[in-house]
Amino acid sequence: MDITSAVHTLTQSANTLFILLGAIMVLAMHAGFAFLEVGTVRHKNQVNALVKIMTDFGISAVVYFFFGYYIAYGNHFMAGAAELTANSGYELVKFFFLMTFAAAIPAIVSGGIAERARFYPMLIASGLIVGLVYPFFEGMIWNGNYGFQNWLETQFGASFHDFAGSVVVHAVGGWVALAAVLLLGARNGRYRNGKVVAFAPSNIPFLALGAWILTVGWFGFNVMSAQTLDGISGLVAVNSLMAMVGGVLVSMVLGRKDPGFIHNGPLAGLVAVCAGSDLMHPVGALITGGVAGAIFVYLFEWAQAKIERLDDVLGVWPLHGICGVWGGIAAGIFGQQALGGLGGVSLMAQIIGSAAGVAIAFIGGLIVYGVINAVAGLRLTEEEEFNGADVSIHRIGSTAVE
Repeated sequence: MDITSAVHTLTQSANTLFILLGAIMVLAMHAGFAFLEVGTVRHKNQVNALVKIMTDFGISAVVYFFFGYYIAYGNHFMAGAAELTANSGYELVKFFFLMTFAAAIPAIVSGGIAERARFYPMLIASGLIVGLVYPFFEGMIWNGNYGFQNWLETQFGASFHDFAGSVVVHAVGGWVALAAVLLLGARNGRYRNGKVVAFAPSNIPFLALGAWILTVGWFGFNVMSAQTLDGISGLVAVNSLMAMVGGVLVSMVLGRKDPGFIHNGPLAGLVAVCAGSDLMHPVGALITGGVAGAIFVYLFEWAQAKIERLDDVLGVWPLHGICGVWGGIAAGIFGQQALGGLGGVSLMAQIIGSAAGVAIAFIGGLIVYGVINAVAGLRLTEEEEFNGADVSIHRIGSTAVE
């Protein structure tokens, strides 16, 4: 009995450490979000980019602890510390891991609404999205809430499969961001006579640093989504790698060696492979990532040129919103045994599940940002925007000369 107990304790401790390391890797990804945005926005908005990512993370942690985690999984932490530390505190660390996923939603939104959004109204919106909208869909997919997954399995022979969040995290974040971007409208001076005026990235090295931090952290995002050591799979790691390089190479060619496209290419591939990374053959993952790279380049250029209100600074709608949906669908294609996958997925279930994520995210985003816009306003004044969010909001620039 003592040996059995010791083995059980060791297993629980190992699983706790495993998911804790994943949580730390995904936590580090938020530095990637920060530097990606800092390198993309103009100099007068760099401080604001850094502050938004940090404060959004803070508010996300609090609302997910008290509300979001309970809505998604039915568990809460309003108990004594002795009870919370059962099984080596695994439930606490699981919360930490999943909270870093939840906090990615406002980090994604931040890149889309950069350079013209007010501070506190957007922070309140982040709290409502992470506390209510995101966990509603998260619980539907990852905890079987509301019978949605059971219905899909009954109708199509398989539930919606999203191993690491192509749709649950990325598509939701991208479509919530689209609602905010459309309500905010374009930055002043972005369009003249119906044509896009290019705002060049302020710092390509920072942009590249952000992309690399995100890429490295993503292997914690994907591989550690197994949540226990006995569920870990080298297939997830290699599929993530292949999708990443597929996105790099295709965005390099189609983006005409543009550094912005090249450094977002791996992120597009990684967004897309999250859902089926545990099912696909590596060749399927390579194709999935390559298609995502193409989607990002073409859709980013098309949206910026054709839809004037859609001034999406970092391209988060095509990168996360559309590539996330593609990832959900790709899991239903390349997860099939006929294409070298492990099987157990339904293309129709993947399409319906992806569509559900889009609808909940976009409608939820419109409601949250629409109400806050009506009550308090989301946008800086024209003068504040001209001066830059750094000085207008934080009263300091990113360099001494500013």
